[in-house]
Amino acid sequence: MPALTALAAGVAVASSAVAVPLQSGGLLTLAIAFIVLAILAGLAGFRGVAGLSMSAARLLVVVFLVLAVLTFFL
Repeated sequence: MPALTALAAGVAVASSAVAVPLQSGGLLTLAIAFIVLAILAGLAGFRGVAGLSMSAARLLVVVFLVLAVLTFFL
């Protein structure tokens, strides 16, 4: 039985170690995703979706830059 609990603990550690990189991501990742969406929508001819995606990406980049500057100064 102790081997089984050690195996279960090992699985729990391995699964939590895998989940950590999936949690990383943030404003810059979302901004890049919105820029790619805007480019693809623009190429497909969906100008409204492309404009909204680009506005969202621009907003996310500005928020990221403001927070980055505040973090550097504090």
